[in-house]
Amino acid sequence: MHDAISRIEAGAATHVGKVRRQNEDNFLVATRRGLWAVADGMGGHEAGDVASRIVVEELDAIAAPATAAELLASCEAHMISANSRLKALADQRGGALIGTTVAVLLVFDAFYAGVWSGDSRIYRIRRHEIEQISIDHTEVQELIANGKLTTEEARAWPRRNVITRAIGVYDSPELEIKGGTLEPDDIFVICSDGLTAHVADEEILSLASQNRPQRACDLLVALTLDRGAVDNVTVVAVRVDRDTPSTISPVSAGRGIWE
Repeated sequence: MHDAISRIEAGAATHVGKVRRQNEDNFLVATRRGLWAVADGMGGHEAGDVASRIVVEELDAIAAPATAAELLASCEAHMISANSRLKALADQRGGALIGTTVAVLLVFDAFYAGVWSGDSRIYRIRRHEIEQISIDHTEVQELIANGKLTTEEARAWPRRNVITRAIGVYDSPELEIKGGTLEPDDIFVICSDGLTAHVADEEILSLASQNRPQRACDLLVALTLDRGAVDNVTVVAVRVDRDTPSTISPVSAGRGIWE
């Protein structure tokens, strides 16, 4: 077990919500291996729960790594395997679309990397500020990036939930990766869009900062339920102990030591 892991605490919570009959979200907490994830089976498609479960199964098969590069390479390899399994399952079911989003946090020593596909999110809380590490792979986010929609206009956009990347949809998975250096008291929140449909970033910041990880997850899910929970909701929170060394030079966004 590498050094940073003994100084990390994590929690998780999930709920079917108040509208859906089945929870198509799955999550993974594998703290001893430096790995946490949320997968959200694509609503409206067949076997979304199977899709998210297969992704989590693949991630859970990752062995304890010897290096950061090994951890990232294993994560990517298992996502390719998950993609192949989902494509084969879709073929068995007559070409049905079976897919899932995924958001993964990897930690090795004093470094972290976010790996994602779709609109499940990874947030980092640092020095009382919250930052969305991941960028939503959605139609509406592309419109914002291209200057065709403002953030305010996007809130009312009728196709705001159309996903442009997911595991199981294309022949090869399209993953995005962003890395950096851990600092003492960093908190990461990984969640499905069932949370962010009802809870603002500032509320995530407040609840995750003021509570231990498991309590924070429970409170965030409860708040979502109070507001109607029109989708499944899943939250994983990861807190870095304040005694974690922060003497390593920062790594710029991207793979850094993960290469």
